Amino acid sequence: MSPDYVLLYVDNPAASGEFYADLLNVQPVETSPTFVLFVLPSGLKLGLWSRHTAEPTVQAFAGGSELAFAVPDRSVVNDMYADWSARGLAIAQRPVAMDFGFTFVALDRDGHRLRVLALEN
Repeated sequence: MSPDYVLLYVDNPAASGEFYADLLNVQPVETSPTFVLFVLPSGLKLGLWSRHTAEPTVQAFAGGSELAFAVPDRSVVNDMYADWSARGLAIAQRPVAMDFGFTFVALDRDGHRLRVLALEN
């Protein structure tokens, strides 16, 4: 068994769907007023579900977990940081070397953490 589906609870699925379509350069495979679904090139499914209609009622707030994007090296981290900053994403952590590698964290429109990292030994 291997998890292959991530759900993010969002305020406005249509607006969040537009955000992720632009950010990930992929179009959703399903849209409704309360839900948007992407199937990413890796096979991972990313669902954006209205936190106002999800059942059972959503208890958690954004920022308690992360979507992580592993990239080959520091230059890609820096390039993505520049791109995402230029797009106006809120930056929670500027590029920095940490124990596991080089990384930064941006936030989506609902405050979900998006970490870009280049693993280093």
